[in-house]
Amino acid sequence: MAAMTVISATAVPDHLRGALTRWLLEVTPTLYIGTISARVRTELWKNLTDCLTDGSAVLAYPAANEQGFTLHTAGPQRRDPIDFDGLTLIAFQRTTNSQAMANPS
Repeated sequence: MAAMTVISATAVPDHLRGALTRWLLEVTPTLYIGTISARVRTELWKNLTDCLTDGSAVLAYPAANEQGFTLHTAGPQRRDPIDFDGLTLIAFQRTTNSQAMANPS
């Protein structure tokens, strides 16, 4: 059965962006949304994670759990999803002093 799927992918190769847009709408740069089957979702995610070098990606789709969705991530992230008694929470990684000096914001 097809379900709404959301993928956010940054710094991915053009050929992969093309593959994503065959199945999903790119509503804003790096954000893809569509209704696809679980098999297509699995194949897209596999292709995305295999080609990911510098970028990062997040996949969200409906699931039969308390929150109503499942979340997957790939690549370097500052936010890490963690399982807390069946709920997915987001843990922020601390920035080190050297990172903060290199990236003042």
